[in-house]
Amino acid sequence: MADLRALLHELGHEDVRTLLNSGNVMFRAARPSKPAMVDELEAAITRRFDISARVIVLEAAELNAIVREDPLQSVVGDPARYVVAFGAPSNVLAESRLLLRESWTPEAFAVGARAAYLWCADGIADSRLAKAFSRLTGDTVTTRNWATVLKLQSAANER
Repeated sequence: MADLRALLHELGHEDVRTLLNSGNVMFRAARPSKPAMVDELEAAITRRFDISARVIVLEAAELNAIVREDPLQSVVGDPARYVVAFGAPSNVLAESRLLLRESWTPEAFAVGARAAYLWCADGIADSRLAKAFSRLTGDTVTTRNWATVLKLQSAANER
């Protein structure tokens, strides 16, 4: 994570910090276009680390909206089994609405304006819903459990 922080500093971003060990990076940026920033970050990660990584950039206000929108809060019992999927491009999330046609009980699925929400009642690894979602979306989304989403939100709002 230290190398990732250094890379973002070298790209001109300020106040760079990481959260946990899963590629969560928070930083301040002058207002460049998000698509250009995503392209730049993906290319820089590939050059520096010789890996291909999908990058999704969210502003703190967008993350706050995703948390506020939480459509499954009444059914979630364990934040470690509740997953938020952030998509890029957002049409991938729209396509995931196909999953709404099926019953996932005891699991639950919802799609919001900027994220999809997956309640995996019996755990993520054994989740029929999570597997179907992953097959449908491939590497076009990144997921974080609800506890991590709330940590990211808290850290973003501290800044």
